[in-house]
Amino acid sequence: MYKKCTLLLTGLFLATRLALADPTETLPGDEAIRQQLAQPSLSCAAPALDLDGFSQEALSAFYRQLGDQRVWAVDARLEKLLEQLALLVDDGLDPARYQLATLRQLAADPASHPQRSACTDALATHAYLQALRHLAYGQLDPAQAEPLWRSPNSRAPAPPVLFPAFAATHLDDLPAAFAAARPDFEPYRALRSAHAALRQHPPRNWRHVPAGDLLRPGMADERVPLLERRLADEGYLTDKVRSGSGPDRQRYTPRLVGAMKRFQARHFLEDDGVVGPSTLTELNVSPAARMDQVRVNLERFRWLAQEMEPTLLLVDIAGAQLTLFRDHQPLWQTRTQVGRPARPTPLLKSQITHLTLNPSWTIPPTILREDKLPKIQNNIGFLASQNLKVIDRQGNEVNPRSVDWHNPSGIMLRQDPGPHNPLGQIAIRFSNPFSVYLHDTPSQHLFAKETRTLSSGCVRVERAMQLTDLLLEGASPAERQRFEELLASGKTRNMNLPRPVPILLAYWTAQVDDSGQLAFRPDIYGHDEKILAALNASR
Repeated sequence: MYKKCTLLLTGLFLATRLALADPTETLPGDEAIRQQLAQPSLSCAAPALDLDGFSQEALSAFYRQLGDQRVWAVDARLEKLLEQLALLVDDGLDPARYQLATLRQLAADPASHPQRSACTDALATHAYLQALRHLAYGQLDPAQAEPLWRSPNSRAPAPPVLFPAFAATHLDDLPAAFAAARPDFEPYRALRSAHAALRQHPPRNWRHVPAGDLLRPGMADERVPLLERRLADEGYLTDKVRSGSGPDRQRYTPRLVGAMKRFQARHFLEDDGVVGPSTLTELNVSPAARMDQVRVNLERFRWLAQEMEPTLLLVDIAGAQLTLFRDHQPLWQTRTQVGRPARPTPLLKSQITHLTLNPSWTIPPTILREDKLPKIQNNIGFLASQNLKVIDRQGNEVNPRSVDWHNPSGIMLRQDPGPHNPLGQIAIRFSNPFSVYLHDTPSQHLFAKETRTLSSGCVRVERAMQLTDLLLEGASPAERQRFEELLASGKTRNMNLPRPVPILLAYWTAQVDDSGQLAFRPDIYGHDEKILAALNASR
């Protein structure tokens, strides 16, 4: 399902080079094209388009494949290109960036027939190559727009290719070229279709719903008529909106509560029907902002498609969900608890190498300083109530009463393994500089919450022992028995996996869910705004 575009294009590149390297055929070339390729800009654009080194190299390589001949003099070919550039809008890309209006104007100019100018030809080729590259890899550099920390032992995406040979071989089947450049990634295809549907049938703009007291089922509130209209506008109510006024019109009825619960579920909120600040925030997002949110996540999915591997543990941070892929197919899925906004779970790619059985918990400095220290200062008995030991940097236990808790230094807090240890029975380890990991938790009831931004950065995993069993695939019977014995001992022990498993902690805020509905998540870490600003600035 997740065929790599890079592999396809690399193969086509090599095949085309061999096909075009016929020593018995020589093409005279077009001196005007050669002169244009030597220029650092395309003057036929409005305004003139400056070319960076990457674009100049791509243009030169493309025309070199074709003997420096013009390629867009064929009217039907240029018209097909213009059609494909216009369709980029459904990928969340702005066709104007690819000089669509200028190319349409130049194509309609009779003076350019039958032989178009070298500049026009190069401008069309630049748009073609740039569109293919943006479809495959994204318009932005993810390292700048949304950095992902990567461990040295993790697989990095292949660097972007120039597309000259692939583009040259598909000149007479441009729809196939654009289709092949798009990520072969089901979440991308589904979100692109949802974006197209929103664009073709945009929802009407709705009025702002003002803040107020919590609105609970059965209550009366003057905002209820406005909420009813808002839910009807977006299709959560299919029957007729009530008319009239008075107390009954302001009653928050079971009918409206059911519609509100459907809205909350689609927006990753607690679907309790209670209208509070979080629900109001999502209700007041405009249709235009939702379109922007989909556009941002189409860009993210172009990046994510490059990161996918046949076997991968993918943590969906904003959705608080984890999926294990085997042979590019989702094998197992569960809920997670992720970092709250003040202590976000980092974006990273690494490899799971080992497990810690019956882990002790050494409290990270931030949690010690901000969470534990005030409680200890208030009552030193807090340590004993939480089974917390004070240890020095060498691991030696320290008498808590010998520590100046208003200015502690050189000490750590550690909680021994046991039923109340926040890491549960297992911790799943991978290299990273953030001291984060996946782990079990005794707080199983919290997985029932829809909003699960609850941790201090690590990822709590529901059914963590089932995940551990899957990660141990390939272990011998003796290794399995050793695992069970170490776990039963109650002592803290590390155990290596039979083979490392790639792990990706990624972030996105819109997707098409399993029922085929477009679903949104709150932008818990505020990442969307930065990407949207970068996309708009690059137009």
